[in-house]
Amino acid sequence: MSGKENIPFKFAEASLGTPEGTVRQVVFPAVSGGEATLRELVHEFKPRGPVYRRTVQTTLKASYTNHYRRGRIKLLDVLEFRSSNHAHRPVIEALVLVARYANAGNTTYYPLGETVPVHKAVGGDWAEVVHRTDTRGRRRVVRMVYEVVAFQALRDQLKCKEIWVVGADKWRNPDEDLPQDFEARRAENYRELRKPLDAAVFVDELREQMSAELTLLNDWMPKLSWLDIAERKSGAIRLTAAEAQPEPRNLRRIKAEVQRRWGIVPLVDMLKEAVLRTGCLDAVTSVSGGGSLSAEVLAERLLLVIYAYGTNTGIKAVASGGHGHTEDELRYVRRRYLSAEAARAIAVQIANATFAARSTELWGRSSTVVASGSTHVRAYDQNLFTEWHSRYGGRGVLIYWPVEKKSLAIHSQLINCTASEAAAMIEGAIRHGTTMDVEANYTDSHGQSEIGFGITRLLNFDLLPRIKRINKVKLYRPVAGEPDAYPQLTPALTRPIRWELITQQYDQTRTASTEAILRRFTRNASHPTYAAMLEVGRAQKTISPRCSGPTYARTAR
Repeated sequence: MSGKENIPFKFAEASLGTPEGTVRQVVFPAVSGGEATLRELVHEFKPRGPVYRRTVQTTLKASYTNHYRRGRIKLLDVLEFRSSNHAHRPVIEALVLVARYANAGNTTYYPLGETVPVHKAVGGDWAEVVHRTDTRGRRRVVRMVYEVVAFQALRDQLKCKEIWVVGADKWRNPDEDLPQDFEARRAENYRELRKPLDAAVFVDELREQMSAELTLLNDWMPKLSWLDIAERKSGAIRLTAAEAQPEPRNLRRIKAEVQRRWGIVPLVDMLKEAVLRTGCLDAVTSVSGGGSLSAEVLAERLLLVIYAYGTNTGIKAVASGGHGHTEDELRYVRRRYLSAEAARAIAVQIANATFAARSTELWGRSSTVVASGSTHVRAYDQNLFTEWHSRYGGRGVLIYWPVEKKSLAIHSQLINCTASEAAAMIEGAIRHGTTMDVEANYTDSHGQSEIGFGITRLLNFDLLPRIKRINKVKLYRPVAGEPDAYPQLTPALTRPIRWELITQQYDQTRTASTEAILRRFTRNASHPTYAAMLEVGRAQKTISPRCSGPTYARTAR
């Protein structure tokens, strides 16, 4: 609710003015909306107020003490945490303190002479719970509560890799995510990224493109009846609803003819034809190595195993068919040959064969655009990768797909339910392994982020998300000191891009995995390299897509 800070003063003024009146006669009319407004205020306060917050803290402390503490303490014995940033050293020292008093029994407080490290998580909402006054009036640190906030601080800093684990892979030292020979191969790396060695050249190109796109959009504004930019509380940009496209005239005729000619084709027959036409199973032996099975027998068993997993029928049910292959033989082929690498190689060969077989007269030229999205797949609770997803309301896993314009998936990856869609989108676009050259990627609103725009600009392809709240979008200015530039866009314009920051940090945006970059910087926006990448993203978001201004506005719609 907006303006709720003034409600108590209105109550006080009304009560002092009419002290003999009733609540319904005096207090309710004191605020606009009356009783309904007060009910909304109470509803908002319950899940956010101090009483609710204290209840959550108490419940968390009880769960930690009675169950989770045992496992957390054992982890401290086998994992070694370090930090390259001196500012986060107190968290490391806090973990040492927790481990030292791990077997202190039911001791409520830390000893008076003990030095208790103070870090960011100790303050804020937990300050009143961490510190308590004992029976002698002394302010003490509650041991169990301090352990809770120490592990919370560890969790937050592990996510952005300010604290890392010795000997780990995913949570390793962030310096190991970057190539150690970057300086020696600097020219080669920039050539692979198709970026200039000189930061000034990169900045000038980006600034000139911003100016050109904003100028074009400003000139076209009077001709765009479906786009309106004006000062309004709900947001400067307003788009009219697009008209529904009519159905193609011959679409139903084509569907009917396909149904009449081929009817229902069994999926296993389609899989067999794909294997025979592409020879994709040859990739299995190249990845998994040779074996004693003949090529024909191996192909038959691989087809059955792929069908069993792809349709969720299961190997046991497929083995009961009259094909002469036992369940044990199918399971051996699954373990020996059908690895994740082999499955990926099969998919790549099928995609490449599809691209090569397409008729240009029928399908048009090869596509360079993909659309990315995730699919929720139900999974058993016993599966270690199973997670509860609040959006889909069930347990399972998320598979993320980039699909090209002609409905062919070029990549797939398993992601966490809370994973960044921007990272998954970028990984799929640059690591799909097919012959397709991805120049643009459409996503839904979850793929929209300024850091995503920045990374895709550096990787030379356009991020084209569906922007759900287009009315709140702000366009950045390419240069400072020109307040009268782009008069048609003024209500939607904000500050200029900080080009000097991009120039200073240009050589620090080195090659690394997208997930590593986002995990390293997302929760640490004060990092200068991250701030520079945000500026690149803001410039690219203003430009995007790399085409005319009117197309930008229509694509945003």
